[in-house]
Amino acid sequence: MFGEVLKHHREAALLTQAALAAKIPCDRSHVARVEAGTRVPQEAFAKACDELLDTGGVLLRLWGRIDWYPEVQHPDWFKRRAEMDAVAIALREYQERVIPGLLQTPDYARALFSRRSASADEVEERVRARLSRQQRFRADDGPLYVVVLDESCLRNVVGSPKLMRDQCAHLLSVGRRPNIRIQVAPAGIIGLARPRGSMSLIELPGGRRWVYSESLDRGHFNDDPAAYARHFQTYDVLRADACSPRESAALISDAMEGYEHHEQARTRRRDLDQEHVQRRQRRQLHRNRPRYPRHRPRPRQQEP
Repeated sequence: MFGEVLKHHREAALLTQAALAAKIPCDRSHVARVEAGTRVPQEAFAKACDELLDTGGVLLRLWGRIDWYPEVQHPDWFKRRAEMDAVAIALREYQERVIPGLLQTPDYARALFSRRSASADEVEERVRARLSRQQRFRADDGPLYVVVLDESCLRNVVGSPKLMRDQCAHLLSVGRRPNIRIQVAPAGIIGLARPRGSMSLIELPGGRRWVYSESLDRGHFNDDPAAYARHFQTYDVLRADACSPRESAALISDAMEGYEHHEQARTRRRDLDQEHVQRRQRRQLHRNRPRYPRHRPRPRQQEP
């Protein structure tokens, strides 16, 4: 449905797929797959198409109403957590080392799953499963989502500097939503009381509350009121001592600029290396060129 509506407005604007892709910008194949219904578009894609095709916001509203992941499968040990996310009225998280799944870009999630030597099809299925959890929290009327990121989440490079730059930009974007608050716990603050590991505090309808954490290959659930109260207090103190959302956005922006400069420097080094190789090849060609004797006129002998 989304692809057909996009195609209708694109053709009405007298644009080819390649022309629209150049304006977004993205690959032409991405536009083609979205129109064919074989690629799930991101919200930013729908918004950009609305603006470029002057649709009055039709595509963005349609994007928000479509269930993009009706048949997605989660790992067995994670199904219970995914079911909780589908009905939670509030979610509070503390995360170390990696960006939490609800805030990951597709490329970031893909890079994480690719580390585990899974097949390409398995990686894509896991990425789809992870992205399926985000849609509810990114809706206009989504549940409260508050997350405190240890600074290691921003400094631990996943994939490449360019990927991390895009991930930081994504954090800044979703952090502006009214139901989402992102804070950073800087590494340099002495005495900051951090939880012993990543954890989630899940509030469900009816007043049910759960503490969730993960080990290497399984999830752990605890609904003991005393345990929830203890972890909630630790989390509350951490939030108070961590950077405010505005200060955190500045830290994320700094990290993003750092990755951008790193990528630019790497591009310059790559260009210089390529230029050096080309010079060396030219010198080699010059050395291997056949050498012909040059005619040199003999000096005239002076008459006595």
